[in-house]
Amino acid sequence: MANPTQAVFDIGEVLLDWNPRYLYRKIIPDQDRMEWFLGEVCTPDWNIEQDRGRPFADAVALLTERHPDYADEIRAFDERWVETVAGVVHGSVALLEQLRAAGVPTWAITNFSHEKFAIARRRWPFLDGFRDVVVSGEEKLLKPDPAIYHVLLDRNGLEAGDCLFIDDSPRNVEGARAVGMHAVHFTTAEQLALDLRRYGFPV
Repeated sequence: MANPTQAVFDIGEVLLDWNPRYLYRKIIPDQDRMEWFLGEVCTPDWNIEQDRGRPFADAVALLTERHPDYADEIRAFDERWVETVAGVVHGSVALLEQLRAAGVPTWAITNFSHEKFAIARRRWPFLDGFRDVVVSGEEKLLKPDPAIYHVLLDRNGLEAGDCLFIDDSPRNVEGARAVGMHAVHFTTAEQLALDLRRYGFPV
């Protein structure tokens, strides 16, 4: 089988260092209480629905009704969302820029609120360099649903076997493989460089 020629990136925790703890350590200094809050109030299951397309205003209203004593902390997830991103993952972004400089087409498929992705795009201009970005919140689809990978392929006339998909979630990596893409599990930029070279990419 020929080496892939297209690089398809996840964004959160591969290119952007996202973790709600970056924000909530400032708001709830007690570690145990913060972990309780993120495990019982602003949970991953609650947040993934924004990635599926639910507006943040609706999400905040739902939780503040359920947990009125935490209304300020809940609103912070929306109003101070930029503080959940510590910055870029420098090693990964450097590899992305090397690929682009060598003429490799770069694409992205991301589980991301469409509202927050618009903010991220303004704040981190490298996100505008992708030929196309499939944003789950716009498509109302989440990885690893096969349909979200097909959005990228079908919209851009790409062959799955020509694509190498990079994601920090093993489930999403398996989802890409299930539709015929090559895929690697992201752990560190150093490992990603090795994986890219193994597939013949010029980094």
